[in-house]
Amino acid sequence: MKNVFCIGELLIDFIAEKQGSDLSKATEFTKKAGGAPANVACAISKLGGESAFVGCIGEDPFGSFLLNTLTESGVDISFAQRSKTFTTLAFVSIASDGERDFVFSRGADRELTYHPELSAQFNGNIVHFGAATALLGGPLEETYALYLKDAAKNNVFISYDPNFRGDLWKGSEAIFIKKCRPYIAKAHLCKFSLEEAQLLSGKQTLEEACEILHALGTKIITVTLGEKGTYLSTPTLKKIIPTIKVSPIDTTGAGDAFIGCLLKILATKENPLSLWEHGAQLEEMVSEANKAGAITTTNFGAIAALPDQAQLDSYPLR
Repeated sequence: MKNVFCIGELLIDFIAEKQGSDLSKATEFTKKAGGAPANVACAISKLGGESAFVGCIGEDPFGSFLLNTLTESGVDISFAQRSKTFTTLAFVSIASDGERDFVFSRGADRELTYHPELSAQFNGNIVHFGAATALLGGPLEETYALYLKDAAKNNVFISYDPNFRGDLWKGSEAIFIKKCRPYIAKAHLCKFSLEEAQLLSGKQTLEEACEILHALGTKIITVTLGEKGTYLSTPTLKKIIPTIKVSPIDTTGAGDAFIGCLLKILATKENPLSLWEHGAQLEEMVSEANKAGAITTTNFGAIAALPDQAQLDSYPLR
């Protein structure tokens, strides 16, 4: 089985306990491990795959808590870096009008530095670029780009999830689009939400959006559509793959569970670079990944709600 290197942020999410008011009125918060690439790494390892997290956290108790959380999920943290800069924090509450009130205190995640000896370990494995903060500047952005260059040069299978967060890019969406395009161009697999596919392509329909995104270079596109399933697009296949029916409680981490499951399956394939040519096989893989995403919504939290293989097997495909 191939190892999946997940590069990006690991941070603390402080979730307001009493939803329905903005952060100025919130008094109690629950501490949760957060960060999309870390969630993906945990999803892979909980399903029996091999994953490694590549990112930076602070030399503080929050950083230790985060690394312990990944270790408990079976993720290799030997490539994680510690910094004297404080661990990145996010504070979130849902106001009475349904709008999310969000405050982001960026810290150590931006300090990730490049190590060429790590790139050498990418060969024959899979690299997932899935950070919400990687394009916000700092050493992380430069490091992210260098690892992309190394992976592409050595024909390593590349996965990309832009993880667009509107709170972080208000008024700067055009810059976000420009920075994402080199990753879409070099990725073999891209995972988008519907909002991301429309934003990055400038098109509203799935077919038109994927046509633009394929033209940039990527061969396999998955657009997650919630309870409708996932739109799968390759140069020769365009199809919505349905998902299972569940009663969702919390959708946090569903997309990370989806791409984590898909990458875990990809890691078992001898030559994933040619999978875009095998439509039926891809459909089965996406269907299984849909299950992982759906099951995650039936419990609270992101990492805590991620299914293991036994849970995944207990649900029929349809």
